[in-house]
Amino acid sequence: MTRAGRASNLRRVRRGCHRWAAPALAALLSVLAAGCGGADDGPAEEVRLGEGEPPAAARATVVAALGDSITAGSPLYDPDPTVQGSIGASLDRRSQYAYWAQRRIPRARFRNCGVFGERTDQIAARLEECAEGAEVLIVQGGINDIAQMRRVRGAARNLRGMVARGRELGMRVALVEVLPWNNGYPGAARRIRRLNTLIADIGRSENVPLFPWYEALDDPASSGRMKAGWTDDGNHPSVAGYRRLAEVIELP
Repeated sequence: MTRAGRASNLRRVRRGCHRWAAPALAALLSVLAAGCGGADDGPAEEVRLGEGEPPAAARATVVAALGDSITAGSPLYDPDPTVQGSIGASLDRRSQYAYWAQRRIPRARFRNCGVFGERTDQIAARLEECAEGAEVLIVQGGINDIAQMRRVRGAARNLRGMVARGRELGMRVALVEVLPWNNGYPGAARRIRRLNTLIADIGRSENVPLFPWYEALDDPASSGRMKAGWTDDGNHPSVAGYRRLAEVIELP
């Protein structure tokens, strides 16, 4: 398929929605239950570096970065132009792990297929559109399953299915851990740790690399929460936090 054809397909990306509430988990879940509805279409995006920064190689390895708002780059970035408009003057392309990973690995070209608020089943539904023409697939997700009180084993099953489908499509695949969640602490902490245990099992049994994102942002003085400075809103990494996530990425 031509590059133009791939770009046309990439415009068809479903969107979900949720609203973050106050730090209390119960309050958050009530907002999620009321505020999440159907999805509409939104684009994936090739990651662009600013002027004077190292470009991707001419014959780059295309990396499909598939996931939720952690992949999209919330709270300061999103590949959807509509969301970018709502962010306004605070928009910062550095607020995505793919930006920093592409700087570290010039031979790669990252494609940001993150959609805010999506569960693993919704992420899985977009896999083939995101992955078309890519050689590497990075699978990220699970926190919204936890926030919406979905079964952890169901989320793990969906993640395993994405790994399997990516390999069926001939891609090299990697997994990432679920991050600590400050605003969900302590209520969500045990379920996050349980899901990460299941994700590690997937990595071992499927023989795919697992990037240790939980450890990268966990505060050793207050485990189960991201360290101050590595998150801006208690839900997502800060620019410095996204940079730390990129530092543990090595292409499979």
